[in-house]
Amino acid sequence: MPSQPVYKRVLLKLSGEMLAGDKDFGLEPSVLGRLAEELIEVRALGVQMGLVIGGGNIWRGLAGSEKGMERAHADYMGMLATVINSLALQDALERRGCYTRVMSALRIEQVCEPYIRRRAVAHLEKGRVVIFAAGTGNPYFSTDSAAALRAAEIGADVILKATKVDGVYDKDPKKHADAVRFDTIDPFEALRKGLKVADATAIALAMENKTRMIVFDLNVPGNIRRVVLGEPVGTLVTNN
Repeated sequence: MPSQPVYKRVLLKLSGEMLAGDKDFGLEPSVLGRLAEELIEVRALGVQMGLVIGGGNIWRGLAGSEKGMERAHADYMGMLATVINSLALQDALERRGCYTRVMSALRIEQVCEPYIRRRAVAHLEKGRVVIFAAGTGNPYFSTDSAAALRAAEIGADVILKATKVDGVYDKDPKKHADAVRFDTIDPFEALRKGLKVADATAIALAMENKTRMIVFDLNVPGNIRRVVLGEPVGTLVTNN
């Protein structure tokens, strides 16, 4: 089995729902603890770690707008939810001795740093885990798009999209027993088939910057480490 990472700098994208565990809402401390320990293990391999976390365990802007709330207002609320999640993971990491920085696209200097690209890269080079909060800082953009944007800005080798399934399938594996998982898929093909890899803006941005994406199951302990070591985990989304 490989013992050296194949990626030097990665951008890990987590949905907020992943932090809720088996609950429908909120934060599950045991999930935060396990995730923190896995991130520390990967960092010990010499991998530079950036993260983008969604806020769906607290608030989803799109859901709010569908219920009549003004879309931009609802999206800003969602950005604040990502800050809460980012601070929670920072706490879990730092209680385990891992230096971490939360950098927000919205200015909230009392609790986290403003996002500045050069400063973010400097933190990564010093071995700190950097959590990018508040999405892109703009309404109408998802945290998938934020992940693709930050990955391009920091020069990440790959986007690791952590999900609750073990890759990209031709149809929903929870509903169809004959669903087929792709080992590799071209992003154009994923878009054409309407596969739920990421939103179209995120995929287009990743394609334009030739950033690879790996979709994998975070619920399997040790999978982050396996992915960065180059083991065949999940689905590789690439056109290069």
